[in-house]
Amino acid sequence: MSELRHDPLSRRWVTIAMERSRRPGEFRFPQPVPSSDTEPCDFCSGQETRTPPELYAVRDRGGANSSNWVVRVIPNKQPVFAIEGSIDRRAIGLYDRMRGIGAHEIVIETPIHRVKPAEMPLLQLSAALTASRIRMSDLMRDNRFKYVLLFKNYGETAGATIHHPNQQIVATPVTPLLVSTQLSAARSYFQLKERCLFCDVIDQELDRGTRIVHVDDDFVSFAPYASRFPYEIHLYPRQHTHQFATLSDANTEKLSAHLLTVFRRLDIVLGDAPLNWMLVNGPNTNVDVRRAGFWATLEHDFHWHIEILPRLTPMAGFEWGTGLFINPTPPEDAAAFLRDAL
Repeated sequence: MSELRHDPLSRRWVTIAMERSRRPGEFRFPQPVPSSDTEPCDFCSGQETRTPPELYAVRDRGGANSSNWVVRVIPNKQPVFAIEGSIDRRAIGLYDRMRGIGAHEIVIETPIHRVKPAEMPLLQLSAALTASRIRMSDLMRDNRFKYVLLFKNYGETAGATIHHPNQQIVATPVTPLLVSTQLSAARSYFQLKERCLFCDVIDQELDRGTRIVHVDDDFVSFAPYASRFPYEIHLYPRQHTHQFATLSDANTEKLSAHLLTVFRRLDIVLGDAPLNWMLVNGPNTNVDVRRAGFWATLEHDFHWHIEILPRLTPMAGFEWGTGLFINPTPPEDAAAFLRDAL
């Protein structure tokens, strides 16, 4: 019989379809990078003139927009939001509207065209995450932006249109609903218990152990109790902190090592599967207009984290019509397969 599970953080119910349980080898998905993909692409080394001028880069030698770079950050050619202008929020009858002001940046993780997440060199991933952290911190100085999201799409079915390894940063003039729900749940929990909900989740998962995927002194990864997707993984820093921007260079390298271990476990168990990962961060508290006292306990109640979502099953009418995800792999089973992979 299937089982409904509730996530106190997202306030979402999920269906764990025990009777549909599928082992790793039973999932079918297209190869993330199609055989038609060719190089060099716009993001390859030597093609710098084919992109907008860089916003940030790490390079061994040479000037701005030259080759010999390690990591490069550029504006998206087709951004979701425009960087210039005012928000101009106003009412249209009972509706609200505002201009699409924000930022959309590409973090090119490596000069090499084809690198799977599980095969990225440690120092290369660390340099990319450091660049993302620096750019996110800079964008949060802009008081027009309420939220800054870091994410990666790997594979066509995960939304990737260019297959050169990259992360994306999007700054928005609103706090997205999914993030707002987590913020509200975390704030309510803290007001009731004077503890961080995320920290309590970490303690419970470590104590129970059955959903742990990988753990070290600084980070823990686990299959969440109410996993939306097969082999969904959440990665939390074990030390409480609400902003990714406060992570040190040394801990960014430790985070990269932990992430790579998780990606390798996934690669061994599932093969080269398409996936998304996103870093759920605290909101920008430097905004011009905010409700008095709204983020008064933010540094105590929120906990940044990464959500990793392998794209193994499609969303269909039931999911879209109800918001109830159907997961055919219990997270306890997924975690066991992943723990045994290394």
